[in-house]
Amino acid sequence: MSKKKEKTAAAPEVPETESPEILEEQDRTDEVQADAPGAEPETAPEEAGAPAQELTVPKEQFLRLAAEYDNYRKRTAKEKEGLWTSAKADTVQAFLPVYDNLERALKQDTADAAFKKGVEMTMDQLKEIFAKLGVSEIPALGQTFDPNLHNAVMHIEDESLGENTIAQVFRSGFTLGDKVIRFAMVQVAN
Repeated sequence: MSKKKEKTAAAPEVPETESPEILEEQDRTDEVQADAPGAEPETAPEEAGAPAQELTVPKEQFLRLAAEYDNYRKRTAKEKEGLWTSAKADTVQAFLPVYDNLERALKQDTADAAFKKGVEMTMDQLKEIFAKLGVSEIPALGQTFDPNLHNAVMHIEDESLGENTIAQVFRSGFTLGDKVIRFAMVQVAN
């Protein structure tokens, strides 16, 4: 008989008179009382800080990942723009010998006015295309020599010109934005 008492003491006895509906109602009231304001939380205060600390590590990882992605996006956009600029510069550089030949043709005297007019129109059209691409000619003649833009191939002494002044331009230089496509080949005075 002592074994029966131990079994009954360990498991709570449910009277057979209570129906399942009454038991469900008791469970609901127990839940409401646990959620009520002023009810004590089931976790201790030390344990309440633990989930918050556990969330800080994934949050930091997420923030780092977001920053890395943002840096990646900016870097690829910059590289893409750099590639586009380089491709335009290479294309323009391929057309510069044509520009030089047209420039030489315009400097030659000719008796055929229609021929000269056709060369001028071709040169104007090429300059318009360069302008649309953002390519500009480096100002040189009469300017102060700048080694970042000009390539000095000759030097003369001329008192009528100032020091480091460009006296003659042998070949025009061009820039695409801040990038120099071709340096201007010049003669520098004094």
